[in-house]
Amino acid sequence: MKLSPNWIREFVELAVDDRHLAEDLTGVGIAVEGISGSGADAVFEMEIGTNRPDAMNHYGVAREAAAIYDVPLKQLSVLNSRFPVTDEWQTPAAKAASISSSDGAAESRALSKQNHHGTTEVVPFPVEPSSAFSLDSPFPITVEEPQLCPRFSARVIRGTKIKASPEKIAHRLRLLDQRPISNAVDATNYVLWEMGKPTHVFDMDLLEGGRIVVRKAKNGEKLKTLDGVERTLTSEDLVVCDAKRPVGLAGVMGGFDTMITDKTRNILIESAWWDPGTVRKSSRRHGIHTDASHRFERGADFESTVLSCDLVASLILESGGGELVGDVIDVVSKKMDLAPAVLRLSEVHRILGGNLTAGEIFRILKKLGFGVIPEGQADTQFRVHIPSWRLDVEREIDVIEEIARLHGYDKFENTLPAYSGAVVELPHAAMDATLRSRALALGYNEAISLTFISHADAEKFSSASVLELENPLSEEASVMRTSMAPGMLDMLAWNLNRDSEMVRLFEMAHVYEMFGAERSEPARACLGATLAAVKESLPVGGVLDVSKGEHAAAAEVFRSFKGDVENLLSAFAYDEMGFDRQTAEYFHPGRSARVLMDGVPVAQFGQVAESVKTERKLRQDVFLAEIDLEKLHGVGLREVRFAPLTKYPAVERDFSFVFGDEVEFETMRRAVAGLGLSVLRAFTPVEIFRGGAIEKGKYSILLRARFQSEEATLRDDQIAQWSGEIVGALKKLGGVQRA
Repeated sequence: MKLSPNWIREFVELAVDDRHLAEDLTGVGIAVEGISGSGADAVFEMEIGTNRPDAMNHYGVAREAAAIYDVPLKQLSVLNSRFPVTDEWQTPAAKAASISSSDGAAESRALSKQNHHGTTEVVPFPVEPSSAFSLDSPFPITVEEPQLCPRFSARVIRGTKIKASPEKIAHRLRLLDQRPISNAVDATNYVLWEMGKPTHVFDMDLLEGGRIVVRKAKNGEKLKTLDGVERTLTSEDLVVCDAKRPVGLAGVMGGFDTMITDKTRNILIESAWWDPGTVRKSSRRHGIHTDASHRFERGADFESTVLSCDLVASLILESGGGELVGDVIDVVSKKMDLAPAVLRLSEVHRILGGNLTAGEIFRILKKLGFGVIPEGQADTQFRVHIPSWRLDVEREIDVIEEIARLHGYDKFENTLPAYSGAVVELPHAAMDATLRSRALALGYNEAISLTFISHADAEKFSSASVLELENPLSEEASVMRTSMAPGMLDMLAWNLNRDSEMVRLFEMAHVYEMFGAERSEPARACLGATLAAVKESLPVGGVLDVSKGEHAAAAEVFRSFKGDVENLLSAFAYDEMGFDRQTAEYFHPGRSARVLMDGVPVAQFGQVAESVKTERKLRQDVFLAEIDLEKLHGVGLREVRFAPLTKYPAVERDFSFVFGDEVEFETMRRAVAGLGLSVLRAFTPVEIFRGGAIEKGKYSILLRARFQSEEATLRDDQIAQWSGEIVGALKKLGGVQRA
């Protein structure tokens, strides 16, 4: 966001140069990221927090500067027939407005007050709450949704001329990268950047039926907005209408059919307060983000509608002439008074750790526009009235933050907060730390993904009920994640799209599920790796499937990733770990597996299905592993034990068999384990082969058994007996032993 320091200085007299001003503003949280240009053309590159829409304009920043340097803040002129004002504060624009009025009644006037420190502030003039329908006015206005539009102010100008804006206005807008359009449109933009209140101007002759109605749109109703796009409205949209049709999307953008043109002579100026949530949803629903919606979404100043309306009118009258008809139209359905906050001096000292006096606190808050009334004994408690432009201040702690930032964070001594407790380790910290260290040792980098996913991803990657977000950032981030897989796939895709192909990532976090009215947040871990990264870790000369072809190569890559998963899980105290093929649909059916610890499923892993790869536009195959940490926590870590090496040698025997493709090694392993051979230390596959002399639908496998006793050297007859038992068990599975 760009702001002009020269424009800021119109409202406050400052002795410091622009660079010093930028540093001091940054020190109180109104960040100036950089300065470009010089002199009258200098521009501040601002970074204003989303909670401070009041500072997204020149007058708001001038207010901060006045508070920093304790100097008076000049007021903005206001047109209202009920309050006289001296020429000392009357701008040339305001004078022109009063002269142009045919009956002389619409004189330029302002209401202000001078506090005891000499800071002049704009004071909203008292407006009695009126009905939602105003007929005795220059232009009838009906508000059918008073909860969403509690205040709607307007002015009528007749007989004006549309032309180019004066050079001062056009030049200032160009400095802020705003394109000058015409004196009427530029007046609204000028006031927005001057005081932060969005307004809109209609060609009054194009408003059918001679009235304005604020209502909810009808489903399917059409509105062509100022950008030339015809938009289909829903009943959730709030619109400004004439007697027949919508002429503006409330708080977002005006309508094309009633915009100001060179032929315009009569103008209706609108300045309203719109419900932030309604504006935010409409803006996102229609994919429109404007300077107006940016401010209305964050909360505008309820008391600024008449003031902004009058400032726009004065600028139009000054440049284009015409007649200001009647008084301001101000439909107020309800007041938006901010609840006062109670401020305790003891709480200020507890939070800030300083020795600020009641007088210093009173002075700081008054400079920022807060009303402060002492309560209780010895000024130890205040009732703080929040100014209408500070919607971000609601609680005592918010007021304390205001005191701290203006007093200066650097002026407080460095102290540690008092704490009488002790650091308590979470019950599963050791297990999570073990998994984390093992993943890092395997070459995986820890990553953190967004906890929000889309409805489509939630349905694809999980069967759990979702937890909806009340205010989603977008449709792609509308629910809390029910699976870690979408976030991991997004991170892998992000790296691949930037030509980073050797990617190994892991994440340990929570997913969010609903069980009826109850919310659950189980812990999960997820591994992700690209095909290139998994291939790189394949051992040289250690290929299990020596068959030729794509299937064998893909199987080897899968086994490599499987080894990573087994390595992670081997830290836990299970008796038996097995695998089956019951995995989710988003895994490749022939290159994925489910892990069972003592018969309980704890993980699933494998290559992502081709359909998912295509849908997410992944540039190469990727592998995922999803681990249920809740179940692993129940298993616990394996206790590390040390035993002396046996002094008796081990003996190995190989067995070559042919099996049908339906017989998996896991089945063989279970059959051999069922023999209960106490001296059998290992039973592993050594080589697999398909093709050649092997019938289609079958494969040859070389198995290796390792025998070792801790009590004696094994004899040949013992080994032969045990080998015979193994051969018998394998033949029962349909295996044919090869010579």
